[in-house]
Amino acid sequence: MKLAIISHTEHYTLADGTLVGLSSTVNELNNLQAEFETIYHIAMLHHGTAPANTMAYNSKQIIFIPIPKVGGKRFKDKWQIITKAPETIRIITKVLNDADYFQFRAPIGIGVYLIPYLILFIKTKGWFKYAGNWNQNKPPLGYALQRWMLKNQSRKVTINGVWPNQPKQCLSFENPCLTEDDILKGRQFCSQKVWLNKKSFCFVGRLEPEKGVPLIIETFKLLSEEEKTHIDTLHFIGDGRHYNRFKNEVKDLGITVLFHGILSRKDVFDVYKQSHVLLLPSKSEGFPKVIIESMNFGCIPIVSNVSSIGHYISYGVHGYLMESLTPSALLKQLQIVLQLHSDDYLRIVKNQESIIRKFTYSNYHRHLKDKVL
Repeated sequence: MKLAIISHTEHYTLADGTLVGLSSTVNELNNLQAEFETIYHIAMLHHGTAPANTMAYNSKQIIFIPIPKVGGKRFKDKWQIITKAPETIRIITKVLNDADYFQFRAPIGIGVYLIPYLILFIKTKGWFKYAGNWNQNKPPLGYALQRWMLKNQSRKVTINGVWPNQPKQCLSFENPCLTEDDILKGRQFCSQKVWLNKKSFCFVGRLEPEKGVPLIIETFKLLSEEEKTHIDTLHFIGDGRHYNRFKNEVKDLGITVLFHGILSRKDVFDVYKQSHVLLLPSKSEGFPKVIIESMNFGCIPIVSNVSSIGHYISYGVHGYLMESLTPSALLKQLQIVLQLHSDDYLRIVKNQESIIRKFTYSNYHRHLKDKVL
């Protein structure tokens, strides 16, 4: 079988000509290619230096098909989504004529016109993957429109979480991020990880207010001097337009704070190994892979109870959920975690194992065969 995947995954060309794409998607395709004769990945090719969180495909059976790069914050950038639409549709139609299945990964800017095009004019079998917050009350207009269209068509849609009044074509799927080898390495590492007197914390994601970075900084300022003696390092992994602002705001925090910028997948995993707690007090998510990846290396998540996160993380069992995004709410969870004993930590890490396994590629492939293909 031949599969065509349509996404907005950024791709770059290295100096030696090697094509690389964002690791989260490329790693998924690398693990999916065993199920298909050929995978066409239709996405955008960017110019400039590839960030550290990219990787190459591991098979010649995965073929990259570039479409016009569009999108951005300026009106001109957004207008190109429309002006480049005919060329984008032409490229996609040609590829789909040679494919047995397609997967469209929403929500993305070009989805506003591509979703209805695929629904109305494409006969190739296929499904949609909605990676955002399926139950978001007030999503951006483009996201809301794409979600509405997916609810009111007949092709299958894989979504995060299980929701009341979920349309029958909308299937609850875990977003895969770990191989069996990742699981094995994680379990081996966790068997030796120690709940130290001084704990390290990490944040992984875009360094933006919406992701909770200012909330984290403000809350750590509220910790007492005695509580700070139990903190080793606060790690921030990621980039964003507020990067320098946040670096300035932590200068008088009274603890060691490291801003790593964008890291490779391997280097992110190394930070998880050094850390004991993942912080992700964001306002909106689908289901972030970083929760599962960090848990695989023995991190306790303190996360906002948004979207489907609470469907997997039970309070005090697998981690800690925040019902409100305030400094006092986060401070309370930090204080609880700092007071945990080693036995409490080992219990939580043990409880996480069954949740982690749901997010393996092998589990994802079984679900695809059983429910989609």
